Formats: sequence, C-alpha cells, structure tokens
Amino acid sequence: MELIDGKKISAQIKQELADEVVRLKAEGKKVPHLVAVLVGNDAASETYVASKVKACREVGFKSTELRYSADMTEEQLLEAVEKLNADTDVDGYIVQLPLPKHISEQKILLAIDPDKDVDGFHPCNVGKMVTGLPTYLPATPAGIVELLKRYHIPTQGKHCVVIGRSNIVGTPMSVLMSRKAEYADCTVTICHSRTPDIKEYTLQADILIVALGKPHFVTADMVKEGAVVVDVGIHRIASDKTKSGFRLVGDVDFEGVAPKCSYITPVPGGVGPMTIVSLLQNTLKACKGLADK
Repeated sequence: MELIDGKKISAQIKQELADEVVRLKAEGKKVPHLVAVLVGNDAASETYVASKVKACREVGFKSTELRYSADMTEEQLLEAVEKLNADTDVDGYIVQLPLPKHISEQKILLAIDPDKDVDGFHPCNVGKMVTGLPTYLPATPAGIVELLKRYHIPTQGKHCVVIGRSNIVGTPMSVLMSRKAEYADCTVTICHSRTPDIKEYTLQADILIVALGKPHFVTADMVKEGAVVVDVGIHRIASDKTKSGFRLVGDVDFEGVAPKCSYITPVPGGVGPMTIVSLLQNTLKACKGLADK
C-alpha cells in the first residue's frame, strides 16, 4: 500500500507556480490576481478562503479578499460580481459557497464572467469540459487527476466507480475519468443515495473515488484487493485521543481499507491540498488568457 501524498504534490506544484511568477515578473508581465468573495461568516468558508489567500501569497500571486455581511442583498452581490467582471486587474475570482439562503447561488454563478470563473462551475465551462474543449476544470476533480498523473497510476481501461453526483466533485469527476486522455479512459460508474447495494459496484472498482459526505461510509468489505482509493470527504468527529477533542476523518474508514489498497489518499493531507493548487493553476491560466486556447 502506498499513500498518495497530496501535501507533497501540492508543494511541488506551488514551487512550479512560484517559478512561473518569477519568470512573468522578469519579462515585465502581469502577476496573476485572484479575488475571493465571502458573504457572511460561515466558519468552514472562512477557513477555506484563508487557506486560498495564504496559498496565493506563497506562490507570489496577488490576492484580494472581499468580505460582505450575511444580510447583503442578492442585488448587491450581483453588483459586486459585475464590478469584478469589469475589473481588468482581476484575472479570476471565486464566490465562496454556501451563500446565505436569501441569495440564489445559481443566479450568482450565471452572472460570473466564464473567463474569470476559476472554480470552473459556470455552465459555459462545464459544457467545454464535457465536450473536451480547453477550459477551467473544477478544482477538486482536476486535483485528483493530477495526483493520479504524478503517481503514474494506470487508469486506461480500468473500472472507476465514483460515489457522489454533486456538480462540484462527483459529476465532473465522472466526465474527466471517462474522456480520452492518458490519465483517464476509464469505464465509469456513478453511485449515489438512490443506488441499491452500492457494495456490489464498489467491489468491482479498480479506482474508487468517494465524495458523498458521510464519515467512514466505505469499509474494508466494500473494497477489492489492490484497488486505488481516493477519499474526498472531510469531517470533524469527537475524539478522546487528541488535545482538541476532535479529529479529521474522510468518507473512507482508512484504518480498515488501507491494507487492501495499492494506493490510498489520507485525510487530511490527500485531496484537500490539491483543490487549492488547482485553483491557482486555473488563475495562472486566466492571467495568460489560456482558458480557451
């Protein structure tokens, strides 16, 4: 069993991005500028935004954090989005989800300029991804493909089972793994909350990607020997073995499943760090105007 170390790979990519920023500066070119928009004070969102801003600093990108109160109206947020669309200094931006209940996430998403949509969630960019055109790929699925690539894990002709069908991870993941590419070309099965007997499918998986949001959902009896397991989930659960009184776990029962795997991602330190570097890679693309080339 080999651990897929997302921390190590993300550090390598950050160094590559930092080197690219040095080159851009030396050539007198613009440094990438990422803006993060945060509405309200959701604790998880604040953590995510802080880590994105920190990562930008580490690689030499310019970053701006725009914070708004939870009582901001939908109209006001749409105005803020329009300003970012028009600002030529801003290469890419993200509107951190979830938004307060009175704001339509779909309406905001559709208002974002697809050329600045470094999250890769706009329908224009999703459509390009599905048809195989160059675009911004959603950060978590792109980060997972990058991990498979950097660990030289063979995927062609393999059976990939994805648990979860969200627009952020599960659905784009299934598209990326089934397309014609060196680290893809899989036969893909998507399982979800309405799938009867998920175990029947997971036992067939050469590559199992788990993104359904339930701690320790996948257990050892659901995984075949030699499988590659990618755990996208992250949960805080109570623990009497840590000072903080909690520990982080994934959707996979790591202790039980790991001995059966050829490769597995840990939680934390697996997929999480890759999501942020994928966002930075998209921002560099936006800065260079490469999203549609």
